[in-house]
Amino acid sequence: QVQLVESGGGLVQPGGSLRLSCAASGSFRSINTMGWYRQAPGKQRELVAAITSGGSTDYDDSVKGRFTISRDNAKNTVYLQMNSLKPEDTAVYYCSADIAWDYTSSIYLGQGTQVTVSS
Repeated sequence: QVQLVESGGGLVQPGGSLRLSCAASGSFRSINTMGWYRQAPGKQRELVAAITSGGSTDYDDSVKGRFTISRDNAKNTVYLQMNSLKPEDTAVYYCSADIAWDYTSSIYLGQGTQVTVSS
């Protein structure tokens, strides 16, 4: 059984910062790409940022220069540092992990953490 547990969401003023964390636990061989999605009310879920096991990163244009994704492979943890937050960043943020066993892999999503940017 694989679990992804997120933390770090909350309420922040525009221009502020938050750091999200997501730790994967369970029995698996390794983790391939990890990422963060978000879903705002009435909108589709969108990929915000992703990072490969080797450290290559990719970002949605809306967060480039403001958000930084990183990971600690030893801790099976992915982070999302969010700076210069805007009201339009308000959403539920979900972490994802491409979990690998010997002959297969599967993508898991966390339970989500609310981020609200408001004055």
